[in-house]
Amino acid sequence: MLSQAPYTLAAMAKRKRPTVFTATKAVKANARERLGTPPPERVLPNTREQASQKSKHKETLARILEQASRED
Repeated sequence: MLSQAPYTLAAMAKRKRPTVFTATKAVKANARERLGTPPPERVLPNTREQASQKSKHKETLARILEQASRED
């Protein structure tokens, strides 16, 4: 009889807890039904960080000459 004790506990299903109603979740679910899911968040690049970063690649001679010809 003692060897059957763990099996009887594992065989019993746990009772699901009732979910607590929250108005926020209900409003969001209603909005998702009507409008659909919102678009994924887009990260805006920080312009200050971009200005302070150096270029990743050396400028080629062709590009330097092209810029020089534009300035003249």
